[in-house]
Parts: sequence; C-alpha cells; structure tokens
Amino acid sequence: MKIRLTGLLAASLLMTTLTANISAQELKPRIIVLTDIAPGTTEPDDMESMVRLLAHADLFEIEAIITTSGWNSSGGEYNESWTQYLSQVIDAYEKDLPNLCNRSEQTGFESIKEESTKQAIGYWPSAEYLRIRSYMGSLKLGAEHLGIDNDSPGSEAIISLIEESDSRPLWVLAWGGGNTVAQALWKLKESGDTIRLNKALDKIRIYTITDQDVDWGRRGKYDISSHKWMRKTFGDKLKFIWDESAWLSQNEIGVSHWKEYEIQIQGKGNLGKVYPRFKYGVEGDTPSFLYVMPIGLNDPDDPTQVSWGGYFNYMMSDDGQTMCYTNKADDVKLISRKYEELFYPAAFNNFASRMEWASKGDGSRNPIVSINGDKGLSPIRLSVKSNSQVNLDASGSFDPDGDNINIRWLVIPEAGYNNKNIKIEEFAHNKAKVKIPHNSQNSQIHIICEATDNSQFNLKGYRRIIITVE
Repeated sequence: MKIRLTGLLAASLLMTTLTANISAQELKPRIIVLTDIAPGTTEPDDMESMVRLLAHADLFEIEAIITTSGWNSSGGEYNESWTQYLSQVIDAYEKDLPNLCNRSEQTGFESIKEESTKQAIGYWPSAEYLRIRSYMGSLKLGAEHLGIDNDSPGSEAIISLIEESDSRPLWVLAWGGGNTVAQALWKLKESGDTIRLNKALDKIRIYTITDQDVDWGRRGKYDISSHKWMRKTFGDKLKFIWDESAWLSQNEIGVSHWKEYEIQIQGKGNLGKVYPRFKYGVEGDTPSFLYVMPIGLNDPDDPTQVSWGGYFNYMMSDDGQTMCYTNKADDVKLISRKYEELFYPAAFNNFASRMEWASKGDGSRNPIVSINGDKGLSPIRLSVKSNSQVNLDASGSFDPDGDNINIRWLVIPEAGYNNKNIKIEEFAHNKAKVKIPHNSQNSQIHIICEATDNSQFNLKGYRRIIITVE
C-alpha cells in the first residue's frame, strides 16, 4: 500500500507536522465529518469550522464529509441546496493549495486512487479527492427514522469505510446530528452478522457536539434521539464521546475575541474570504477535530487525558440511563473549561499561522519536541519504582524555521491516578527531573512538555510523558 511521499523535506523523508518532523510511516488519523452546514443567515459556524479543518487538511485523512440534519435545519429536513456552502469552502481550498503545500514542500498530488489509500501526515489532499469524498447523509432527525428507508449515500459510505482493511480507528465527528452514523450501525446490526458488527464497533469512535439529533425546540428530549439509541443499543462496545463543554467555550471565547478573527482569519487567502461572520457563536464544531488532531498532546483513545478538544470522564450521561465519555457534570466541566481556556490561544494561533500560509505561501511552522532523543507523536511511556527519579531531556527540541524556543513542563493532575504532589524540577538546558515520592506505588503521572517558538504566532509543540509507578 503506497504512502504519499511527494513534497517531503528532501532526502530526510521526514514530514512537516503540527509539532514534529516524523517518519513517513506516521499516518494521519481517519475522520468522517457529519455537518449540517448552512448559509450564514441561518448559522455560519459549520462553514467557519470547515475552513479551519481544511487549513489543517495535512493532518487528517478526511475519509468523508457528509452533509446531514442537525439544529441548523430546526426540526425540518436538511436543505440539500445547502451543500453549496461546503462546495464553496472546497473551491477556496483548491485555490489556496499551492500556498498551503509550501508548508510541507509538497510539489504535486498522487492519483485519486493513491490518495484513497493511506495518507501520511504532512500530505495535502487534492480538492478533487475532497469532492469525491463528499456525500449526502440522513435528511431527517430522530431515532424514529432509523430503518430501511433511512439509508443514504453517507451511511453506505460509513459502512464501506468501517470495513476497509485499515486497522486505524475511524473517528466520526458529529457537527450536526448523528443520524447518519446511527443508520450505518442499525444496518450492520440488522444484518444479523455479530462478528461483522463487533468488528465495526471495535473500529469506530464517535465524538458529538452536544446532541443535535432532535430539533432545536425539543433539545434535551434525549429519548427521541438516535444518539441515545446508539448508546443504549451498543453500550460500552461503542466508544461515544458527548461534548457539552468545549463547544460552548469555543463559541463564547471566539465571540469575545472576534476582532482577532477579523484581522487574522477573514480575508487571509481564499479560505479567509469565505470565512463568515459569526451569528450566535464562533466555530462551535471545531473542538471535535481539535480533539483528534495529532499534535503530541493526547492519545484520543483516552478521553481523560486532556486535549485541545476537551476533557471527559466515563459516567452516566445526561439522559440518566446510558453511559459514555462526557463532560456535562459540573465538576468535570470545570476541569474541561480550565484546559479549554488554557489551550485556546495556542489553537487559535495555530489556525492564524496556517491562514498566513494560505495567503502568502510562507510562514512559520511548529517547534519539534524531542524527549530523550524521541521525536515521535505517541505518548512516551515509562515504568519506574517509587522513591526514584525520572530525568527528562528536551534539549534536542528545535524549530524547523530556526526560531528560538522556550520549553515548559506541565503536570496534568486530572489525568492518571494517585498522582498528587508531583513536582518537576527544571535544570541545565531544557532538562527536568521528576521525583517519584516514597510509597507511590500504583500511581500514574502525566507530564506535558510544551515548546513555544518566538515567531509572530508563538507556535507550540507538545509531547506527553506517562510515568507508571509499579
């Protein structure tokens, strides 16, 4: 199976990513987007989030973009003519591609057939690939419509993607309602093939921006939602993340910082020209892909780790009957909000820097974090004994543009377990030591190394270190 190597940095065969130059075998996360994209007069936030997503298209294998029902359709069927707004963003992306490709020194595109295999991080997909991967999903809302008459090109595409011979997780990001993915799972269940269904449940992950499978006027009536149907039907076999914090933070903080969007996003390249003014909030759907973004900060398969896309615990959901990863509870939302506010400037600056690339074909790239000589993205896992010391060396970190970088070490007490009173002592040049307390067996400590460059946007790179005390 061919991995795209076009446009990589010369003979090194290393790809420019958000945080690091890594082996060409480092593959993008696979995502499917369910969007109720609509005109700006109705609700512009899906279009805003689509612009940001495509400004980061080198980091995601966008397997499908499915237009579907959601709050934007206000309880009626999704207006199929609204797909033109998705087309507008893809058209703008196509015009900016020559500039965006400069970020990875990419000089061309593979064939559609090759683009449809496995994409390596750093590869900018062609606009034609995105057009071919755009589908219409369920037009209606609610679990009552699940069934034979609810199949759509989108739900059929989801089944095909689940059953591809690809071991990577398949993330379904529901910007609107999740009716289309529920229909795909309904059809797999009704096939009667338990092995086939279990394989699908093992591969798929769902991240929903609130619950939009009910119309706006009946929000909160979870019994009629296909989201609850999925959680109730498949239980803990289905990894389901229900966000009720990050999307609200993104909306609210975005509105309070709108002037920055006017200056640094709108009008920057062709993507910036189609980035609409907010109506209610700004980019409420963006946390779904910030959560999956391969930046070295978190492993998406562990929602408790803290990320740009929120923090979650596995608990009883807001419907009072089903379990999932969520942040609706006050104590969990407080933690999630803390990190949403902490990481918001870094995520926005990353977007703004990419819009500079879209506009000028030049700009800054993120620092590359090296921990004890390891430049990868996956968490570094260490096993130690209590009453010991762990030495961490980030002195090999650097900026690909030659900018100076500053290293900061953070303990994430909400991740891991039995990890209170852990302190990091910095010494020498970008080095740190972690003292493991006496009698701290059966604890796990999560540390983030954050590198910040001194470019215009103070871009950041991350690496998570997980220390297990045996």
